[in-house]
Amino acid sequence: MRHADSRPLLCVRDVAVRFGGVVALNGVSFDVGRDQICGLIGPNGSGKTTLFNCISGFYRASAGHITFDGTRLTGVPRHRMASLGIGRTFQNVALFRRLSVRDNVLVGAHHNGRSGFIANALRLPAVRREEQQAAARLAPLLDLLDLGGVATVEAGSLPFPTQKRVELARALIGTPRLLLLDEPAGGLNHSEVDDLAALLQRIQAHFALSILLVEHHMNLVMRVSHRVVALEFGRKIADGTPDQVRNEPEVIRAYLGDAHAAAA
Repeated sequence: MRHADSRPLLCVRDVAVRFGGVVALNGVSFDVGRDQICGLIGPNGSGKTTLFNCISGFYRASAGHITFDGTRLTGVPRHRMASLGIGRTFQNVALFRRLSVRDNVLVGAHHNGRSGFIANALRLPAVRREEQQAAARLAPLLDLLDLGGVATVEAGSLPFPTQKRVELARALIGTPRLLLLDEPAGGLNHSEVDDLAALLQRIQAHFALSILLVEHHMNLVMRVSHRVVALEFGRKIADGTPDQVRNEPEVIRAYLGDAHAAAA
């Protein structure tokens, strides 16, 4: 009988980041479990994006370490993150506006390819296999994200919420095991946020992946997350279920002030 792996997929341990004399992260530790949505919250300047950039290889921690499925990420170049199984979207949508939705998504497959530059340049069989596998995944993925009807449309001509889904599809085409989402609700209205919440839950269940979600939209985080981690001024102030974190006095104080924390 096969047993589920109970080890965390992502482990952040005592991570500190300093920019000159400024401490951006101060000994932050938490785990992201397998098949789990973990929300990362905190006021502006709390260190959320800095931590995201450490995980995805844009920054290097001054102290501590981060491991993904047992592999230490320190020193791993960011262009290798996709091949390890880590996908990411960004706060600002960065699509090729004149390319079709289909081609934008397939760009993500090329980024995630494991064949290497020489194999791609020589069009070796491994490259052709990867392209065939990506093409086979494309149509079901576009349908899952309600993009099948605009597959041949230029991405730059689409409404902003649809462009967000295109970027999400581009991150998913490489079948990541961990998806890092940076402010996916930014610029969306209330109805669109509701749609996004349902989509994230559908994606997590369909792909059986883990999601680390950085988001200011508290309602979205609390609705979709299995676990929530709260930061303030670079340190962790709460870590638990949405209900636990929602009622944590330190979190209430960070968002609403000392008077509200005392009342809680």
